[in-house]
Amino acid sequence: MRLDVNNRTIETDAEGYLLNPAEWSEEVTRLIATFEGMTLTDTHWGLVGYVREYHKENQRHPTMHNLVMSLGKQHGEGYSDRKAYEKFLYELFPKGPVQTLCKLAGLPKPMGDVQD
Repeated sequence: MRLDVNNRTIETDAEGYLLNPAEWSEEVTRLIATFEGMTLTDTHWGLVGYVREYHKENQRHPTMHNLVMSLGKQHGEGYSDRKAYEKFLYELFPKGPVQTLCKLAGLPKPMGDVQD
């Protein structure tokens, strides 16, 4: 698949993941979101930024466990409902939080166990 962004053609695989992550931009994310049928909110953008930073620091994709334990706990000391936060993430990204976030963040397709 090809994305036309700012007079540039950006190549993706058949599922919409960028073939060259260096071509990522916010405009690319907006276009991918449109193809995914999503309207991005500040919460979506915050999660995209988190995933990009996580990947940069750790050289790997976050798992669902990473997302829930690191982001869920940021809600304060009262955080204790892992399942509620997972549900929240799936409400934002019904096709799979980790997979969709990686696609929106311009990262390669996650392989292996992203549900860890």
